[in-house]
Amino acid sequence: MDINKLYKSKLKTAEEAVNYIKSNDRVVIAHAVGEPIYIVDKMVENYKAYKNVEIVQLVPMGHSLYAKEEMKEHFKLNAFFLGGNTRDAVYEGRGDFTPCFFYQIPTLFRSSLPVDVALVTVSPPDKDGFCSLGTSCDYTKPTAQAAKLTIAQVNKKMPRTLGDNFLHISDIDILVEHDEQIPELPNPKITDVEMKIGENCAKLINDGDTLQLGIGAIPDAVLKFLTNKKDLGIHSEMISDGVVDLYEKGVITCKKKTLHKNKMVVAFLMGTQKLYDFVHDNPIINMMDIEYVNNPIVIGQNDNMISINSALEVDLMGQVCAEAIGLKQFSGIGGQVDFVRGSAFSKGGKSIIAFPATARNGTISKIVPFLQKGSAVTTSRTDVDYIVTEYGIAHLKGETLRTRAKNLINIAAPQFREELIIEYENRFKEKFNN
Repeated sequence: MDINKLYKSKLKTAEEAVNYIKSNDRVVIAHAVGEPIYIVDKMVENYKAYKNVEIVQLVPMGHSLYAKEEMKEHFKLNAFFLGGNTRDAVYEGRGDFTPCFFYQIPTLFRSSLPVDVALVTVSPPDKDGFCSLGTSCDYTKPTAQAAKLTIAQVNKKMPRTLGDNFLHISDIDILVEHDEQIPELPNPKITDVEMKIGENCAKLINDGDTLQLGIGAIPDAVLKFLTNKKDLGIHSEMISDGVVDLYEKGVITCKKKTLHKNKMVVAFLMGTQKLYDFVHDNPIINMMDIEYVNNPIVIGQNDNMISINSALEVDLMGQVCAEAIGLKQFSGIGGQVDFVRGSAFSKGGKSIIAFPATARNGTISKIVPFLQKGSAVTTSRTDVDYIVTEYGIAHLKGETLRTRAKNLINIAAPQFREELIIEYENRFKEKFNN
């Protein structure tokens, strides 16, 4: 096979490529910073050629112009996760949200939600014609394999990550060459509240544990309190810059892992250029799709698996809402439940839901008697294990409703405990007594 000849035969301009998209197509865009922003923007510029194109995406990191009011006759958003650029489309009725566990999304794309067009970003091909999907394997690779038509933006700035994260040019229908900076997420500001939460979470982590971490101030704060730990591992749907720091300090080695020893198993990446430089051609990084990485049965094969996720509200029974504010969908399910359940399968595993005790500058408690009307239960009360705030740690698994409520009240913000205690006493017909 002449790789150069095959490569050149598939090259088109972005303007030519988006003409292959037809009205009523289902177009799935690669995840997060793997989004081919240049091609997506060219598709939107070509909006007059389309009617009712369904756009499916999770975390959006591009401009998301397809979600604007003026595009509603041409594009309709079907989101599995919402961001700042896509929430209004769902709130205002020109888009919709599909609930699904993260690891099951590729199955939908091969069954009830068949993919007409996949838009992805890849690194330039190697001498054998293999392109890396770089920052996003997750649902991106399974989607590209399932799609009737795969259009790939070849971007020299996309890091070449290793693992099961490659597409051969023979499996890509159209190639568009365009280099652009991979979107960066600046390191979050970590407040005293998040530092205290991080310190509390770190108390639950031991030498040799394997971690799943999200992105944001709380996971970064947790990492700051792990510098005295040894031989930590990573099996996580994503990693960010904080993991690089701990690896360089010799804290993360993956030597004690019981699954994929000596490898960080990851589905996607988001961070700064520091992270992208670190993962480029780095053999410790093993990128794999979410059908594997997020499968609870696979996760549970890691002994001492520790998952750390967040929440918007938790009620006194331990029900966790991490995705909605009342009837308003705010984000999505993501991999929270995948890893909560995977950690439960793990020998020595723990799952942690960590969040500040209040919102809106201390005016609202996030530990509440009842979830807001219409709010979704993301993690059920039977799945929840540890809840952590800046005020302490509440262990809920195996505890009665009465004990759960007591434990949660004790880690609520002090200014809200009185009203929570009133609810406790009404509900359980006894005086609150620690």
